[in-house]
Amino acid sequence: MSPVVNGRVLFNSVPEGFPEPGKTTVYDTTETIDPDTVSLDGGVLIKTLELSIDPYMRGRMRPASVKSYVAAFEIGKPIQGHGVGVVIRSENPKFKEGDHVDSNSFEHKNLIVTKDVTGYEVINNPHNLPWSTFIGVLGMPGKTAFMAWKEISQAQKVPPHPVERTELSNFSEPKGETVFVTTGAGPVGSLVIQLAKRDGLKVIASAGSEDKVQFMKEIGADVVFNYKTTKTTDVLAKEGPIDIYWDNVGGETLDAALEAANTGARFIECGMISTYNSGFSAPVHKLFLVITKSISISGFVVGRLMPKWNEEFYKTLPPLVASGEIKHREDIYNGLETVGDVILAVQKGTNKAKAIIHVADD
Repeated sequence: MSPVVNGRVLFNSVPEGFPEPGKTTVYDTTETIDPDTVSLDGGVLIKTLELSIDPYMRGRMRPASVKSYVAAFEIGKPIQGHGVGVVIRSENPKFKEGDHVDSNSFEHKNLIVTKDVTGYEVINNPHNLPWSTFIGVLGMPGKTAFMAWKEISQAQKVPPHPVERTELSNFSEPKGETVFVTTGAGPVGSLVIQLAKRDGLKVIASAGSEDKVQFMKEIGADVVFNYKTTKTTDVLAKEGPIDIYWDNVGGETLDAALEAANTGARFIECGMISTYNSGFSAPVHKLFLVITKSISISGFVVGRLMPKWNEEFYKTLPPLVASGEIKHREDIYNGLETVGDVILAVQKGTNKAKAIIHVADD
């Protein structure tokens, strides 16, 4: 085979606010590769099929000197993220031609040659699900929701101190705890909603468009609202107090949740996207309520939970997804040249569902 263009998405400059397509990241076509003859040096050649665009990627668009839990993107090098691909050639006994693999360090390029296969795993797909599923509900977003919910929520189907039956106006069973989920139509939030309902909880959920509000309703949330048109504080004052808060946004919404929290509430800090493009400067004013209400605040990085929860995740979730008991949505964009625009859409919340770049057919 003759050399082919190996399109790739390069990190070009550190953004000051929102990442700019064509400036922060650049789609580049200067690299060529011959898939038949390129040296593997004991490694593998992988064709990229699907790539995930996630909010945390904004945090990697920083100077290399600024340290964090995940490495910064390198200027002039392809950006990386969660992806799925198929092995075209292999000189590594762990992989064979035709294996489908996923990794959190997929370079954003059409063809990847790598000797370091740390983090690359062969996908087990007994239900014949679309490969994009494994970077969404069965990938990092799904693991984020499932593992942190299991680890931190301590969800209770009935309140810790249920009201005596003689005090009830009727003889219905007392309702479970109440959870408030932000970005509830996204790949993480939507699974949290469904896990909470399976645990018998009342779910309040917010999102930023009417389409997303409708989806949250369809997957079982009890109270749904558009935070752009309805005040979060008003909803929580009416529907709370809340026992669990799943935080994807931080800032003013975190303040509202603190105000509406029950004594002994658990706050699960998954993300704070309201701060990602403003220098992490969105203030929180009501942290004193953590003391007065005995609130527990737990942050997490999903990779640190995987050793404990991976086995249960793969035992539990794939059958539920395959049967349709767990629902999910995808917002698919075609081609590496769309990556910059999709990164911006995710940061601004204009994507409709889990953002996926379809790079190539199987």
